[in-house]
Amino acid sequence: MTTTTADPYGARDHARAMTGTRVEAMPTLPAAAADAPGEAVWEETIAPAGYTSRRIARGTRLRLIDVAGDACASMLVFNAETPTERLNVADTLKVQWNGYLGAGRLLLSDMGRVMMTILEDDAGTHDAFCGASNEASNARAYGDGKNYGTHPNARDRFMLGVARHGLGRKDVHPCINWFKGVRIAEDGATLPEIGPFPPGRTLVLRAEMDLVVVLANCPHVLDTRADFTVTPLRATAWRGEPAAEDDPVRTATPEGLRAFLNTEDLYAR
Repeated sequence: MTTTTADPYGARDHARAMTGTRVEAMPTLPAAAADAPGEAVWEETIAPAGYTSRRIARGTRLRLIDVAGDACASMLVFNAETPTERLNVADTLKVQWNGYLGAGRLLLSDMGRVMMTILEDDAGTHDAFCGASNEASNARAYGDGKNYGTHPNARDRFMLGVARHGLGRKDVHPCINWFKGVRIAEDGATLPEIGPFPPGRTLVLRAEMDLVVVLANCPHVLDTRADFTVTPLRATAWRGEPAAEDDPVRTATPEGLRAFLNTEDLYAR
């Protein structure tokens, strides 16, 4: 007798037959099988229009790779122990007297603490101004922007990601967009740097706190291309130590040092 997936036994046989199957966008389990410089704790490829979220420990390195040159890694960051403390994009820029993120820059919380340090960046095109796409912006651009439609938006993907950690709509705060850049001209004009770019561009961050990281991989809100264009994003994390007392990023500026001291005070209690 021929069975199909409409029959419970057929469905079971079909599911078991999929054992060992790999697709491009999925976590690597165990993470230790990942290609990482240290003990890997997370390896995942996020599909176009996909999302993910993970808790990572203080000191963890997080590497993001723009696999094919057209990823847009929108990111939220929360204090894993007290998620009411989260990334503050405005403070991240103004405390460092710089509107553009790259190696040696810090991601700061709304409590004046360092959440992450950017250790390496060979992309150079990031955006801390425009935030995430939403249903309305995608509907204008593509005719549809619903979360479960053909053109999902980053804000609604964030909603799914934060829900895994008991968070909701009020917790979806302004984000950073990695790999898609925005520059501000002297006359105030917003100049997008959308690409596509060479494949394999890489960003490495260090967690200075225990964190929840949420990623959405949807087209940038200023992407003017008619097609919904985005390619896979790879995330790899491995164990490490937070910034040491003599870390050159920690001691580079008085403002940065104060933010590191605020973080260290949290863990000294």
